[in-house]
Amino acid sequence: LYMEKEIIKNIYLAGGCFWGTEKYLSLISGVVATEVGYANGKTKNPSYEDVCRKGTGHAETVKVSYSGNILLKEILEIFYEAIDPTQLNRQGNDIGTQYRSGIYYVDEDDKEIIENSIADLAKKYAEPIQIEVMPLINYYKAEEYHQKYLEKNPYGYCHIGSYEFNKAKTFTPSGKYCKKSKEELKKILTDIQYKVTQENATEPPFENEYNNHFEKGIYVDITTGEPLFSSDDKFQSHCGWPSFAKPITKDVVVENMDSSHDMRRIEVRSKNGDAHLGHVFDDGPAALGGLRYCINSAAIKFVAQKDIQK
Repeated sequence: LYMEKEIIKNIYLAGGCFWGTEKYLSLISGVVATEVGYANGKTKNPSYEDVCRKGTGHAETVKVSYSGNILLKEILEIFYEAIDPTQLNRQGNDIGTQYRSGIYYVDEDDKEIIENSIADLAKKYAEPIQIEVMPLINYYKAEEYHQKYLEKNPYGYCHIGSYEFNKAKTFTPSGKYCKKSKEELKKILTDIQYKVTQENATEPPFENEYNNHFEKGIYVDITTGEPLFSSDDKFQSHCGWPSFAKPITKDVVVENMDSSHDMRRIEVRSKNGDAHLGHVFDDGPAALGGLRYCINSAAIKFVAQKDIQK
């Protein structure tokens, strides 16, 4: 089983009152920690009173720590959902330079990602984008009573609506399971794995790796490593290929109409890897829901139960 050491990265986002922005960003899958503070001002160790009333130039900012299973591009796209990017020095009812919108980076490699993201955002608006993009010059953690404020005070003021909070909660990151290029896949896949996943081929029935395999564990996309099916849902269908009653969740696969070979079938592809997996039929066991996901062994890789945590 291939394992990659998880790397935690940081980005600093300013988007109006940091109470709501912190809560909103903390809900995103892949964000492992959030903290509120004051960034890119003119003085050291400012207090909340200093920032609000003494012109220190700091922005109310959220420090976002995120793992490798989410891309910075995705975090920024979700961040934009919670702000009006055309507003200068204000969000919601809050007005002042401390409420400006900003993206402050600590990794120089992030600069191009941010600038490209802003350019894409600008295409959606007639007005100019008012999001400040700068390296992080300084950052000071805010007073303890500001940390996780909306968890302590669930009815406290927030400029972000319930619709946006729900979008953050339901977001599914794709970063850990990104689609690879054809060139990369040719290097890491066998000939039959490549033909099945990239050229919609079908492997021979019965003479494949997982047809009669029923060990406890999960089956992942051979092209990305994303979990797709569980042994708990695998059954013997005698069709010659691995059969599952359902995927781990519906969100990991895409189903398309397939009219090839003068037949009408429903093709199953991995959502993030865009790999051809097989087809789904309605002749599965009624007790398991009635579906049969007929999947090529060449499109998946088995991970034993003892290795799932890794």
